[in-house]
Amino acid sequence: MALVAGVDSSTQSCKVVVCDSLSGATIRQGTAPHPDGTETDPEAWWSALEAAIVAAGGIADVEALAVAGQQHGMVCLDADGQVIRPALLWNDTRSAAAADDLVVELGDGDAALGARRWAESVGSVPVASFTVTKLRWLADHQPERSARGAAVCLPHDWLTSRLSGATSLDTLVTDRSDASGTGYWSSDDGYRRDLVALALRRTADAVEEVVLPRVLGPHEIAGRTPQGVLLGPGCGDNAGAALGLGLGVGETFVSIGTSGVVAAVSATPTHDSTGGVAGFADATGAFLPLVCTLNGSRVLEATRSLLGVSHEELSDLALAAPDGAEGLVLVPYLEGERTPNLPDATGSLHGLTPATMSPQHLARAGVEGLLCLLADAIDVLRRLGVTVERLTLVGGGAQSRAVREIAPRVFGLPVAVPQPGEYVAAGAARQAAWTLSGRTEPPRWESPGTTVLPRDPVPGILARYREVATGPEARP
Repeated sequence: MALVAGVDSSTQSCKVVVCDSLSGATIRQGTAPHPDGTETDPEAWWSALEAAIVAAGGIADVEALAVAGQQHGMVCLDADGQVIRPALLWNDTRSAAAADDLVVELGDGDAALGARRWAESVGSVPVASFTVTKLRWLADHQPERSARGAAVCLPHDWLTSRLSGATSLDTLVTDRSDASGTGYWSSDDGYRRDLVALALRRTADAVEEVVLPRVLGPHEIAGRTPQGVLLGPGCGDNAGAALGLGLGVGETFVSIGTSGVVAAVSATPTHDSTGGVAGFADATGAFLPLVCTLNGSRVLEATRSLLGVSHEELSDLALAAPDGAEGLVLVPYLEGERTPNLPDATGSLHGLTPATMSPQHLARAGVEGLLCLLADAIDVLRRLGVTVERLTLVGGGAQSRAVREIAPRVFGLPVAVPQPGEYVAAGAARQAAWTLSGRTEPPRWESPGTTVLPRDPVPGILARYREVATGPEARP
């Protein structure tokens, strides 16, 4: 039995799973925390990876490994390969103004034209999450550090390089899925160095000297560790989740982690000039149009903390309240929001009356507010012609009984809930097995056990949410 390992280096922690390369069965796993915050010294990721590998029983018997990582994080290196500043993570919104500036500048002063040009160029319109906006922030706010930048890579790229023991910037590699989240890579044209030059405020000639990771094919070998473990190309975390769930073209998942994500595997790319849909690639050679919210499971955590209850008790309270919480609505822009693009917004609570000022109503409003935010994300995909007929619900938030039971009522769709698992890490492990096999298709692994909850819509929940979420009181 050949063993492979998959790594999920997420915002909050590092998970390692060791799997049977033929069946995908998890043999063992380990985890280690990452520090809080929206910027991180990459060495913290490396320390967590080392600890998670130890917790998983080591990788001495593993033949191949791949890393899936949080998308967009800006890792800037100097000519010696040293990190020049803590990496700005996807959820760091300080580059929101830079995103607006880049859109206007590409449109020669016209924001609408700029948005259309960005979407046509790379499939997405920059928002604060994207790497390209963080490069502009660095150029404007820390120009000395920006000038030292000789290479730019992403979290999974950096970890793959560290695993390989490489010392040259020229050995940096990435994959289509993660490159597509930078804001300066096109599935048609590769890297758009003109957009990198725009972001860094450098000349075209100067940007030619900046090293950008070589983009590998879906199962191309990235190298080996000093101990001889084969390295897969790795991928972005959302592409890893789709691969781990075994989703094919036309299938959609909703992930409730630190962020909320709705993504559909597609045979064709998308180009959304409104910026609502990010035109990402997946880890197999297809595409992964994706809608992301900044607010995910932390909405549940904040509601639980406010009420002073456990997550299980939060579910009990929420399910004890009626559908729609009798008009009490939480608009959960607790950390600003990416979809809709309101980085400076805050959350708001509407419909407080003597009848709704109860723990049960507030718990219900918290769960429904999060699900309504994601329901709007689903509709953003639909507006681009993406068919959404059934959803697969994953992530830490999917472990909430209230979320599982209320989701079909808000979404108005059947919802499949797989057994809890580390699907991002499993996707990376599946890619490692694919790389190890040398075959043209990924291995067929056992599908995760799934419970399908029937559609039981209550349209009034979403209608009431939209009524207050789009009103003037919901705007920053």
